[in-house]
Amino acid sequence: MHPDHPHRPTAETAVDVHRPDPFPPPVAVPAPPALVQPGAVPAVASVVLPDGRVITGYAIEPAHPAPVAPKPAVSRTAVNAALGGAGFLAVCGGLLLLTTFIAALTALITQLIILAAVIFGGVIAIQVFAHRGHEHGTGGTTVTIRKAIFKRNHFHG
Repeated sequence: MHPDHPHRPTAETAVDVHRPDPFPPPVAVPAPPALVQPGAVPAVASVVLPDGRVITGYAIEPAHPAPVAPKPAVSRTAVNAALGGAGFLAVCGGLLLLTTFIAALTALITQLIILAAVIFGGVIAIQVFAHRGHEHGTGGTTVTIRKAIFKRNHFHG
């Protein structure tokens, strides 16, 4: 052993070896319960097909549904009144929607007419004010009067 490394194990020192534990033993899972034969053996039925094959099997009783309690009869008058009421409500709703649509369409057309009038009026105003000051450089209105002859309240030009 070297004096420089006093803590270093040598080959003569015993070494503990750790081994992992094996898997635990499997747990026995109980088997599903065995099917029990019915107390009475059902009757076996055999059917011979037209081609000669024989099919054998147990006859199964058809399931019978529980009896349904009879419903009370509804008179035709009550049914007709209910359907008529539902139809009347549908017609009223449709008419309400129709009148709402007509009112909205009328408002839209009115607004479009007003918009066209504003645009057309603006174009006219721009033309009037643009040409007003360009006549003869005066900025006013020039009126030319021709010589006219009035005889006996008739105008002769």
